[in-house]
Amino acid sequence: MSVLLIGGDKLGNIKDKLKENGFSKIEHVTGRKSGNKKIKINSNLDLVLVLVDFVGHNLVDIIKRESKKSGVAVKFSRRSWVYMEDQLQGYIQEIVDNKNKMA
Repeated sequence: MSVLLIGGDKLGNIKDKLKENGFSKIEHVTGRKSGNKKIKINSNLDLVLVLVDFVGHNLVDIIKRESKKSGVAVKFSRRSWVYMEDQLQGYIQEIVDNKNKMA
């Protein structure tokens, strides 16, 4: 699976934790640069995870709009791994539920 992280200057061990949870392709955008407001979300991503304590309201609105256009799921979390893991588990459960509905 692939994930785009938006927010936070440094990720520390977050990349390792994401890999442990099945995300092999991890991209990161700090959200602090003015060019980040022109962000385009590719439909080949599985998930966009926004670290809300590091981004502004305007960027969040842009992310919501762009993800809706591309059909990519968006989850919002604090930078703490406990919060992030909760959002990731919810996302994974949604995938499982959708597959079970189709079966």
